[in-house]
Amino acid sequence: MGDISIKINIADRVYPLKIDADEEELVRRAAKLINDRIKEFQENYAVKDKQDLLSMCVLHYATSSLKAEKKASNEDTDLAEKVYNLDSVLTDFFREDK
Repeated sequence: MGDISIKINIADRVYPLKIDADEEELVRRAAKLINDRIKEFQENYAVKDKQDLLSMCVLHYATSSLKAEKKASNEDTDLAEKVYNLDSVLTDFFREDK
């Protein structure tokens, strides 16, 4: 579509960004998730410093990302094993058919 300029507020700071128009909703949702997580940490822990809250937020999302990558990798491995097994069954079937 093209680049657009937007302003995103994270932890009470405004960040001007130039992004692809197709990504605007995604970026705004990500900023909201970050702000919601910061608010949650602020309410549940005796932490007031925004830098500490941002660090906790980054750790949370990095951990979540690594878990998702590991799960996807395991699922890919399981799928590859199933495809290999199916290929073996089909190969054996067509060999017996001749």
